[in-house]
Order: sequence, then structure tokens, then C-alpha cells
Amino acid sequence: MIARLTRGALALAAAAVLTLVPTADASAHSSCPLPVFGPGSQYHPRIKPSHFTADVTNPWYPLKVGRTLVYTGTREGRTALDLVVVTSRTRTVAGVRTRVVEDRLYLGNTLAERTSDYFAQDRCGNVWYFGEDTAELDSHGHVVSREGSFHAGVRGAQAGVFMQAHPELGRSFRQEWYRGHAEDVFKVVSLNSSATVPFGAFHHALRTQETTALEPDALDNKYYVRGIGEVAELALKGPAEALRLVEIIA
Repeated sequence: MIARLTRGALALAAAAVLTLVPTADASAHSSCPLPVFGPGSQYHPRIKPSHFTADVTNPWYPLKVGRTLVYTGTREGRTALDLVVVTSRTRTVAGVRTRVVEDRLYLGNTLAERTSDYFAQDRCGNVWYFGEDTAELDSHGHVVSREGSFHAGVRGAQAGVFMQAHPELGRSFRQEWYRGHAEDVFKVVSLNSSATVPFGAFHHALRTQETTALEPDALDNKYYVRGIGEVAELALKGPAEALRLVEIIA
């Protein structure tokens, strides 16, 4: 049976998720050192595989197995539908067992991009991004590019912090690092934003700012809600793009 979650059900789920994330204390933070933002040539996060799990319960980015998040909007001047599916599959990357999340982007009712993303959570509740396999498709379904694909530990690629357990206002992280191919950076710019999307209206949302040296004229804002994860992605600079959460299928 397919269950479609209501906001009330999600609020209860969020409360349950919060109990699974370790509380902040000095010993927890010292046991999970986060990399200091800096030049890519100096970026070498310390990864201890035994400190990670594929079960991601961070309340700001929970990856519940079997859940599908449905987003609609525009991208590249076309109507867009984005399906994000948290699978039961795992993949070992850089010695870490990661959760496989499948992302399918449709533009004008045609599959334009398919991606497998690899996430893991450290024992302090921080979510890390260990790589992706992505493919852009033409109108006939043929792969035309795999640019942006990377695996941490391969050819100098490094894992990045995707979401802190306890987000810090103004702090920046590399979400990924593979020189010339994957260089996304994010910074928390608000802990108390409002976000209204087809799925609902939310207060106290987390808002981040994302940039990449590979597209210096682009600037995106993303909004996250506890117990749900990302609810909106809006371009502030660069091509006019917007995706908003419409439905959650669990």
C-alpha cells in the first residue's frame, strides 16, 4: 500500500527522528571532526568508515528507506518534474557503506537526467555526501554526458558535508570535491526562514546558499524542514530555475 503523508503525520515522524540524533556536546563534536572550509588543494577530510552508517536520520535531511519526494517547477525554461527516491540499496564508497538515493529529472515530460547519489551519516548525526553517478540524456534517451560524476577516494575526489547535525549560521562547507567536476559549496544563511510550497507552508525552515566555482554566475537557495528535508530549491542568480515539494510518497 502506498501511503501519502500529511503534515500532521510528518510532525510526529519528525519528533521520532529527533530522538535518534545525538545531542550536541564537546565529546560528540571532538569524535566527529568536520573539515574546515578552505582551498580545494588543502581539503582532506578525515574519514573513519567505522564511524559512519547508511541509516541517515538527521532531522534536517532524513533518508527514510522507501520514501519518494516529488518536486515540480521549471528548469532550463521547461516544466520540470523531479522524483527523489530513497532506496533500500547501499554502496561502499571510500570504505563507507552509503545509502543510494535515486534522482530522476524530467523536463517537458521527457527524462533528462538520472542520478544515483551516495550519502552516509557519521555517529554525531552529520550527513556526508560520498559521490554520485549521473547521466544527462537526449530526447531519445541516449546518454550524452556523465559530467559531474565522482566517487570519494577516486582520482583525488573527496567526500563533503551535506548537512550538519546542528546547523551553524554562517558556516560554509564543501559538499563535494573533485577538481573541475564537482565543487559545490553551501553556507547556512538562516535558521528561521518561511517557505511555502504546494506541500504546505512552513516556518523555522533552514535556508542555505549554494555556489560552485564551476558556475560562478549561479547562486541557489535551498530550504529544509525538520522531518522532511529539502522542500524548495530556487535560483537567485543564473538561469531561472525553481523546484518545490508537491508530495511525499512513503
